[in-house]
Amino acid sequence: MKLTNHSFNEALLNYINQSPTAYHATYEAKQILLKKGYTELFEKDSWKIGQGKYLVSRNDSSLIAFTTPSPLTDGFKMAGAHTDSPGLKIKPNACKKGNNYFQVAVEVYGGPLLNTWFDRDLSLAGAVFVEMEDLTFQKVLIDFKRPLGIIASLAIHLDREANDKKSVQKQKELLPLLGITLTPNVSFLDLLEAQLVKQYPNLKFKKILDYDLSLFDESPAKIIGINEEFIVGARLDNLLSCFINLMAITSSTTNSLIVLNDHEECGSTSTTGADGSFLKDILLRICKDQEEYQRMIASSMLISCDNAHALHPNFPEKMDEAHAPIINQGPAIKINNNQRYATNLETSGIFTHLAQTVDIPVQKFSSRNDMPCGSTIGPITSSLLGVKTIDVGVPTFAMHSIRETAGIKDSFYLYQIISKYMHTN
Repeated sequence: MKLTNHSFNEALLNYINQSPTAYHATYEAKQILLKKGYTELFEKDSWKIGQGKYLVSRNDSSLIAFTTPSPLTDGFKMAGAHTDSPGLKIKPNACKKGNNYFQVAVEVYGGPLLNTWFDRDLSLAGAVFVEMEDLTFQKVLIDFKRPLGIIASLAIHLDREANDKKSVQKQKELLPLLGITLTPNVSFLDLLEAQLVKQYPNLKFKKILDYDLSLFDESPAKIIGINEEFIVGARLDNLLSCFINLMAITSSTTNSLIVLNDHEECGSTSTTGADGSFLKDILLRICKDQEEYQRMIASSMLISCDNAHALHPNFPEKMDEAHAPIINQGPAIKINNNQRYATNLETSGIFTHLAQTVDIPVQKFSSRNDMPCGSTIGPITSSLLGVKTIDVGVPTFAMHSIRETAGIKDSFYLYQIISKYMHTN
């Protein structure tokens, strides 16, 4: 079925709402690919790669999918994004009881816009590592799917300067309130075990050994605006790009590959991050020898997709006026000559030409000289592999907020460009 702007964005919202953590984003991506006929590979097994469609995940939080209809020396049409988003993770010794309230300790992950986390309906999701009754181990996804707590603001009457100079004391103010302490012996693990039993009634587990859990805004992503022109929701950075790449590769006709990395928001240095070995490990296993690998890299290109800043109408002075993307006027090519973005002359030209062939506008983003830009998986992947790369993204308001805003046209525009890219020899 051919996707339309409406059907694409409805499916995008569903993907985001089903993916409160990187684990869930990877799981949902895997389900989409398996339904499209992809074969799952496991790194511990022996591989025999022929003409086909394949996927492989690492740590259940990163994923690579690839198609191989042509000789590998033709190269791969690659696209990349990241599965993680900035937020609040639960600390190992989470339970905190005091003043008759039940709270949990959190650690700030990445660089979230912390003021937006107050007074929201918060839930919990992630993965737990359990010992089974047969003494084996298993990683299990968990999602409470209901509001569990809130980080309550201090009333204006008790902080008269809150509207003038509000800063967040991370250690003190970010403790979510989960309930009132009625039973002194109830622990955080008791809460998790009860949810496991509810979510997996047939799971024969003995005990929880550890967990990796995040708070998330339980309110779903949705389309808003007078003319329904905006997408608003959590984790648009960067699940929006993950979904675009997923949809593009499922209909590709060339050698194509997508990589969805974890840990971009904290620097990408991990076994699953762009600064780790995941992508190179997989490419070296696909290619038969070093000569074939080098020829493949030289014939490949990577589109690194990560949200771009949109011109905020209340703060136009924060942007270089000649390089300030507007929502719903096309995806942005991200340029930084100090190599914070990997875009170069050739890749920018190729992307612009692709957009022109499908009659889609593109914009250019470059930061003010007195305001450093962020970074992406683009420069990291490009330098590790030696593959030519471009950084692009959908213009977005309130990046790293608990709820971000993007445009319904831009998401579909970028999908159409990358889909064309993966159909062009």
